[in-house]
Amino acid sequence: MTGVILDVRDLNVRFRQDGKVTHAVKNVSFQIEKGETVALVGESGSGKSVTALSTVQLLDESAHLTGSIAYDGAQMVGASTQELRRVRGNDISFIFQEPMTSLNPLHTLEKQLRESIELHQGLRGPAVRERIIALLDRVGIRDAKNRLTAYPHELSGGQRQRVMIAMALANGPDLLIADEPTTALDVTIQAQILDLLEDLKRDEGMSMLFITHDLTIVRKIADRVCVMKDGEIVETGPTREIFENPQHPYTRKLLAAESVGLPAPVPANSPVIVETEELKIWFPILRGLLKRTAGYVKAVNSATLSVRAGETVGIVGESGSGKTTLALAIMKLLRSEGRIIFQGMEIQNFSQKQVRPLRTDMQIVFQDPYGSLSPRMTIEEIISEGVAVHKLDRKLDRRELVADIMREVGLDPDLMDRYPHEFSGGQRQRIAIARAMVLRPKLLVLDEPTSALDMTVQVQIVDLLRRLQERYGLAYLFISHDLKVVRALSHKVMVMKQGDVVEAGDAADVFDAPKSPYTRALMAAAFEGRTVEDAEVLEV
Repeated sequence: MTGVILDVRDLNVRFRQDGKVTHAVKNVSFQIEKGETVALVGESGSGKSVTALSTVQLLDESAHLTGSIAYDGAQMVGASTQELRRVRGNDISFIFQEPMTSLNPLHTLEKQLRESIELHQGLRGPAVRERIIALLDRVGIRDAKNRLTAYPHELSGGQRQRVMIAMALANGPDLLIADEPTTALDVTIQAQILDLLEDLKRDEGMSMLFITHDLTIVRKIADRVCVMKDGEIVETGPTREIFENPQHPYTRKLLAAESVGLPAPVPANSPVIVETEELKIWFPILRGLLKRTAGYVKAVNSATLSVRAGETVGIVGESGSGKTTLALAIMKLLRSEGRIIFQGMEIQNFSQKQVRPLRTDMQIVFQDPYGSLSPRMTIEEIISEGVAVHKLDRKLDRRELVADIMREVGLDPDLMDRYPHEFSGGQRQRIAIARAMVLRPKLLVLDEPTSALDMTVQVQIVDLLRRLQERYGLAYLFISHDLKVVRALSHKVMVMKQGDVVEAGDAADVFDAPKSPYTRALMAAAFEGRTVEDAEVLEV
């Protein structure tokens, strides 16, 4: 199968807002052959997604396009609404980064898939249901027939992304545009989704435009690469050539962007900040009219750990392994059994009133800063909120306090009157760190703080966390699926699987000589691109 399926020439996209013009895409040209995968690579704000959305005119009214976008010979720039509707979803389909924001939380899986099939294919009745089940089976949703009534929140991240892929494939597209489809997923789920996309592309004869900032993924899936910076394509070529002989300084910078080095040693006399003994978190399953306990979801079975001042304990494992549940229980945000000792105090049986004075000493930074920052509050209000809640430093000027912490995390204090949407992903994560650090905590829980960030920004955030830890002797609980980042930041590592701690020890020992077959499989998934299942088979 040969021929060009998408031909973009001299594409320019400008946005006009409040009298200001932003030139987002500048003279971009590239082609995608039938059956080919082209990766569009670059940092946030480089113009990747704007370029992809331009293909079928999905930008808002403030956008002005010039240039040519030919799909299978038909011109998309200036095409009629009727023509664009025919192409969208039928010939060109999209998969987006965060399926939870793309799927309707009020509709079942069947209703969401049915809508697309009925609209584009005209199928009705039992034929639609059969098509939906076949699609869900095809993308690896187990027991698809019994999952039709499920809602998005009842699925894991990997399952939701599979549903999005099923929706994109529903009408047999010729071109699939995947916009960061694996960014927020565990390495193991990420490998599964990439394998699935590769199989589907081969079996369905599709072409693919794959948008990402992760060059590890590009090496695995793409035939050719286009590197974007500041709205322009600065380098393009076959994948192997780009990786082995990059010509542009920006491409070399992207390839070199990896968290390296090790954290500073923990001082010998550092006190223990928090420790747990045989911590157990089980959630009861209630059934029947009287809500009797019919069983338990065993989220964490028996977790023992300790974290000293200036020390990082990395907690790793697949989705659903109990990592975040364990951290929330340590912070007394979930009920648990076992011992929790915080700064020498047994706090397991503390009431919320007793725990509240300790909240300034235990803080958390979440994975998605945009979701955890109020869009209606300014940055000054967000960062200083904890100070007001805990009635701290009444004599200090609040704006000066915010300015100091903003400078410390690498933000310009002059921006404190702006809102979260006016900042990049990396800047928002710095704001989230500043909000936690302004209270001068002893323990900081970091729940996937770098997973949604560009590789270059990840390096910056890891360096920032190292500096803050060394300066203030912070104890970190670092939860992540990115084992390269865990290695760069952690002194000790705990590996979890389905609620069990399968291995724990010094980071060097766990990474260099893992004892558990599951740990070795995780390492293979992270560093060699295999799925955990494949690696575990090789173990056997």
